Amino acid sequence: MTAKKKTALLVGAGLVGLLAVLVGLFLFAILSSNSAVKPGETKTVVIDPGLNVYQIGERLHEAGVVKHPGRFVLAAKLLGLEKRLRAGYYSISHEEARTTELLRILVEGRVSSIRVTIPEGLTSRQIAGRLHRAIAADSVQFVRLVQDTAFIRRLGLDFPSLEGFLFPDTYDFFWREDEEKVIQRMVGRFFEVLPDSVRQQAAAMGWTLRQLVTLASIIQGEAMVEEEMPLISAVYHNRLRRGMLLQADPTLQFLIADGPRRLTNRDKQIDSPYNTYRYPGLPPGPINNPGLQAIIAAAFPAKVPYLYFVANGDGTHTFSRTFREHLRAKRRLDLIRRRIYGKKG
Repeated sequence: MTAKKKTALLVGAGLVGLLAVLVGLFLFAILSSNSAVKPGETKTVVIDPGLNVYQIGERLHEAGVVKHPGRFVLAAKLLGLEKRLRAGYYSISHEEARTTELLRILVEGRVSSIRVTIPEGLTSRQIAGRLHRAIAADSVQFVRLVQDTAFIRRLGLDFPSLEGFLFPDTYDFFWREDEEKVIQRMVGRFFEVLPDSVRQQAAAMGWTLRQLVTLASIIQGEAMVEEEMPLISAVYHNRLRRGMLLQADPTLQFLIADGPRRLTNRDKQIDSPYNTYRYPGLPPGPINNPGLQAIIAAAFPAKVPYLYFVANGDGTHTFSRTFREHLRAKRRLDLIRRRIYGKKG
C-alpha cells in the first residue's frame, strides 16, 4: 500500500471518527435526560425578550427546568433552533422538560396564562400596580388608557374615564399581554355580569349607569361586611333625597396621596368636587372599582330611615335615624374603645 493510500485511509478514518463523535454529541444532547422537574411537578419560567440561547439556558437552569444549561444550548444549536426560541411565561411539567419537547414548546411559543385576582374596591392605579407585578403590564400605559376618551369610545362607551368599570374578578392573563386587551376584558366582564334589573332600576330612578357605579364605589369603600351594603346604600339615598351632604370618608381617601389613613379635619377642607364633606350630591365619578354586590346595593337600597352610621371597630356599623341617636352611638362606642384601650395599656 502506497503512502498516499495510507494517508487517504487515515483521513477517512479520522472523518468517520469525527462524524461518530458529532453524532454521539447530537444524540447525547438530544436524548440524554436533562429534566430537573420531578414527576408531578410544574416549574414556571419567564423568558424575557432579547435573551440569547445561552441566557435562556441559564434562565431554565435557575428556574429548575433543566439540570445542565450547556446541554440545552448544544441541542438548540445542533438543531438550528437557537434563534427561534420565543419569549414568554412558561409552565413546564416533568414530561415537557425533555430536551426535544422543551425546544418545541419554546419554538412554538406555547406560553401559559397567569391567574390574577383583582379584589373589589381597588382604584385603577392599584390595579395597574397589581398587573405590573403579575404579568409585567405597563402600569403607566394602563392608567393612561383608563383615562383615554378615544380608547373608551372604541369600546363603545361615552365615559370620561373607565374608573369604576374595571370589574374585580379572577382572570387568566398572559405575560406582557397588551394593556388594551386587558382593559377590554375587564370592562367586558363588567357588562357581562351586570344584571338587567340594575340597568332598569337606574333608569327608573333617573340615574345614569355611571352615577349608580359612583355610589356603588362609595358603598364598596365603606362596607366591610357585605350584608351591610344595602343599609349603607339606604343612608346615602336618604341623604341625597334630603339634600344632605354625603360626608363619605372614602371620597376623602380617594383624594389624599398618603392614604388610606385616619382622616383629619384638615382633610375635610380639601377643595375638590370629590370631597363630599364640602360639595353636595355624588362626586363626579367612581372612586374605585366596586364589586357586583355593591352595585346591586346601590340600585336596591334597604327600605330603612337611617341617615347616619358609625364604625364599630369590628367591620360592622351602628346605624341611626337622627343626629341625636348618632351622637349617642358614637359616645357609647368611644366609651367601649377607651375601656379596651385602657385594658390593653
